[in-house]
Amino acid sequence: MCSDIAISVSGIGKVFRIYDSQRSRLLQVFRKKQLYKEFPALQGVSFVIRKGETVGIVGRNGSGKSTLLQIICGTLTPSEGEVSIWGRVAALLELGAGFKPEFSGRENVYMNASVMGLSDMEITERFSAIEAFADIGEFIDQPVKLYSSGMLVRLAFAVAIHVDPQILIVDEALAVGDELFQRKCFAKIEEIKAQGATILFVSHASNTVLGLCDRAILLDGGRKLAEGHPKVVIAHYQRLLNAPAEKATQLREQILAGVVATDIESTPAAHGMLLASPAAEDSFDPHLVSQTVLSYEPRGAQITDPGLYNSQGQKVNCLKTGDTYSYRYRVHFERDANNVRFGMLLKTTTGVELGGATSAKQIANGIPTITCGSVLSVEYRFTCHLNEGVYFLNAGVSGDCGDGFQHLHRVLDALCFRVNPDNTGFGLGSVDFSCTPHWSLDE
Repeated sequence: MCSDIAISVSGIGKVFRIYDSQRSRLLQVFRKKQLYKEFPALQGVSFVIRKGETVGIVGRNGSGKSTLLQIICGTLTPSEGEVSIWGRVAALLELGAGFKPEFSGRENVYMNASVMGLSDMEITERFSAIEAFADIGEFIDQPVKLYSSGMLVRLAFAVAIHVDPQILIVDEALAVGDELFQRKCFAKIEEIKAQGATILFVSHASNTVLGLCDRAILLDGGRKLAEGHPKVVIAHYQRLLNAPAEKATQLREQILAGVVATDIESTPAAHGMLLASPAAEDSFDPHLVSQTVLSYEPRGAQITDPGLYNSQGQKVNCLKTGDTYSYRYRVHFERDANNVRFGMLLKTTTGVELGGATSAKQIANGIPTITCGSVLSVEYRFTCHLNEGVYFLNAGVSGDCGDGFQHLHRVLDALCFRVNPDNTGFGLGSVDFSCTPHWSLDE
C-alpha cells in the first residue's frame, strides 16, 4: 500500500434491519421467516484520502454520511467492503459519544484520551490545555449528565484536538457550539491542517467545506455521487437540494454518470483569471466569462441577462475599487406568483460568500402579486469595496406559485468580474475596509 495514504475505503456497504416492532425483533431469534425489511444505508462506497488532505463529506439528511464515518472509526461494522487506516485517529462523532454520563468531565478526559492512545502522564501534561480550550469552568469536576449540549461538545472537541491526531474525523458536532467557539474550533482545525494532519469531516455548511477542504465527496441515498474540487461538489449538492422531486432522480443519475460535471480546474478561464494586465479604470473584457454557471430548475420564473454596469450605464466586468456599479438581471414569470422577492450574492472564486442583498427581508414584505407573462428588471446598486481579485455574482427570485414559498429560479456564478489593482490603497484580503496606516516615533 502506498505510504502517503491515510484512509482507504473500498466497496463499503451497510444494510440495517428495520423491524415493525420490538416484538418482531425478539421473534426473529426463533423464526426462520424474515420479519424485517432491509435498508441499504451505504452501497459500494469507495475513495482514498491521502496524508495531509482535508476532505469534506456533504449530502442531504439520511444520505449515509454519519454511518460512513462510524464505519471508518470502527464503531460500526460494514456489511461488506473494507476500510484501512494509517495513523492515530481522533474522532468527534455523535454528541457525547464515548462519554460516561455518571463520570465527571475530568474523568471522561482521562478515559477518552487513553482510548485515543495517550498515557496517563501525557494526559496530565495536556490537561490544563484541554481544560482551557473547553472553557467550562467548575463543571469540569461535575458529572457530564449535567452538561448542556454546548458544554459537552466543547469538552469532546478539546480532547480530540489535544491528542496530536494524525487523522481527525468530525461529524457536524461543531454546529452545536456558539459562534465564538466555532471560530475557535476552526482556527484549531486550520492549525492541525498546517501541521500535516489528515482531516475528514461532515458538514452542511458549504462555506466551511469551500474554505477548508482540498476535496469534497457527495453522498446521496447511500451512494457516492461525486468526488473532486469542493466548488464543483458543492454546486452538485446545492442543485440536488433544490431540484423538484420529479427531476431529482434524473439529476442524481446525471451527476453519478458525470454528465453535469464541471471541471473548474481545467483552465484559468474557469475561474475567470485571465490573460493580460487589467487597466486601472473599469472596462469590459469579453474573455472574462463565468464557466461555472449553475442554473437551478425553474419553478415558475426564469432569470436572464445578468450584467454589471458603471455609473455611465456602460456594461463592465473589470471594476475599480471605490466606484459605484449596478448589477442587473431580468425575470420572466411563467406562472402567477405571490410574495415575490429578488436577491443577489457575491462570492469568491472558492465559493465563499462575501455578502449580498434581498429585495425584502420578510416574505410578507415581498411583491404581493406578479401575473404570468410579466417581465421584471431587477437592479442592485453597490459601491465596490473589494480588493484586487476575481469574484462571482449569483441571482435569485423566490415566491409562491401555489406550491408554497420557495426558490422560483436561482443562478449560481451567473457572471464573474475582476477588481483591478489599486496601487494607492493599503488593503489586504478580499474586502476593502479603507484601513489607513499611521505611525509615530515614541520619544
